[in-house]
Amino acid sequence: MPIIDVHAHVGRWQFHLTAGDAENNLRQMDRYGIDLQLVSASEAVVYDAVGGNAALSKVLAQQPRLYGYAVVNPNRPEESAADLRRCLDSGRFVGAKIHTHYPGQLPGARAMTEAFDVVAEAGVPLLLHTWGDEVTLLPELLASRPGLRVIMGHAGGDAWREAAHAAASCDRLYLEHCRTATDAGRIAYAREAGVPVERLLFGTDATLIDPCVALGVVRDAGFTPEELERVLWGNAVRLFGLPAALSPTRPFP
Repeated sequence: MPIIDVHAHVGRWQFHLTAGDAENNLRQMDRYGIDLQLVSASEAVVYDAVGGNAALSKVLAQQPRLYGYAVVNPNRPEESAADLRRCLDSGRFVGAKIHTHYPGQLPGARAMTEAFDVVAEAGVPLLLHTWGDEVTLLPELLASRPGLRVIMGHAGGDAWREAAHAAASCDRLYLEHCRTATDAGRIAYAREAGVPVERLLFGTDATLIDPCVALGVVRDAGFTPEELERVLWGNAVRLFGLPAALSPTRPFP
């Protein structure tokens, strides 16, 4: 079965010395049968968005199995808007990424609303780092931005219940459940709250976290074979517009 990982990174982190270049991503992908990975640059997330995005662009040009998120810095919206356009024009970036904790801006802050406007204008999906009950603000933020689609990375973290209800109330909010703590029943809770399988995505947080963790969570969630195909790759194909990403012998579920 094809697998698309919608939440991964390329580069080193200050607290994770073994995560490094794209070859490390590809080794993990091969080990677990991951066909494609959507990545942001760790440098762009924690230090220099423009410089990190530029470095990632060079990596993507050499790695057809990797697609990029351009990191948007909420503290520099005008600079990020121009940089996002440059990245998307390359044809190798398919979305935007916003972290909340590193730039010190949470949903509801003025800087974050401006960053949301930048991504909404670009018309691409946004992977948003979520970790806390600020996820309850997202439906209102999206209501005034009708074109914006947001993946809640980590599905709210320790606020996964609140994230489930937020996603159930807004048809442009998606859940992606990667995290180190594999709380039982998170996906079942989201489905019972009313989140359809079409808005559940597979992500790993590689190479920070070994993909086996996220694979185990998804495979233990009780999906039917058809639902599992949607979560592992079909929903990502639809959301990111990747019709040529997979072999034509693998039909869209």
